[in-house]
Amino acid sequence: MRLNGRTALVTGAAGGIGAAISRHLARAGAQVALADLDGDAARKLAGELADTTGSRVAGYAMDVSVSGVVADVVGAIETDLGGVDILVNNAGIDRIERFVESTEPTWQKIVAVNYLGTVIVTRAILDGMIERRFGRIINIGSDAGRVGSSGEVVYSGTKGAVIAFAKALARETATKGITVNTVCPGPTDTALLEQVAQAGQGRFDALSKAVPMKRIGTPDDVAPAVTFFASDEAAYITGQTLSVSGGLTMS
Repeated sequence: MRLNGRTALVTGAAGGIGAAISRHLARAGAQVALADLDGDAARKLAGELADTTGSRVAGYAMDVSVSGVVADVVGAIETDLGGVDILVNNAGIDRIERFVESTEPTWQKIVAVNYLGTVIVTRAILDGMIERRFGRIINIGSDAGRVGSSGEVVYSGTKGAVIAFAKALARETATKGITVNTVCPGPTDTALLEQVAQAGQGRFDALSKAVPMKRIGTPDDVAPAVTFFASDEAAYITGQTLSVSGGLTMS
């Protein structure tokens, strides 16, 4: 699966799943814009990927929940790398706690980043995709959005919203050369999973044992699914939700 000549934007790109996705897209030949709240980390990783993959890679500071900032960054990417052909809405946050112990400021932030951030960034790049009659939009959801997850009630709600958003947008853009799909990681070795371990080692161990493959996933397990949806081989696939969970959820 080669992505030569394509420009990709990955949000939340500086670490974890976002960094792995960025690396896989660059290895496939895409030019990659790494956008992250931590602009310094994004620029540092961009330099490393440019050296190791040979692709053009650039890093940008971006808060996905602020539409003005998003518009400015998208404009800079278009100047530096060209119009965005592939968008990976990966930026997300969570806080592991029981819903009855959570507070409204936490809810507001999770919704603003996970759901509204996805909407804002998608809207910022969509006109260009429609004009060029080509686009690949891949949202990073979560199995929590498909089946729910204790201690992640609002997070689960936002990821369910991301899945529904992708399906509806896929219907609206299906005749415009644009596909919209969602990749839902299961338990994956990221900073978020560290919160689970901190909340209770027993829960973390039980989660590992519940996965039929008997291991926690890695960011590099998730990234190939994104690369596939970004490729020409997936041109006739849209509105789909793919779980990458080692078999933890099956449907």
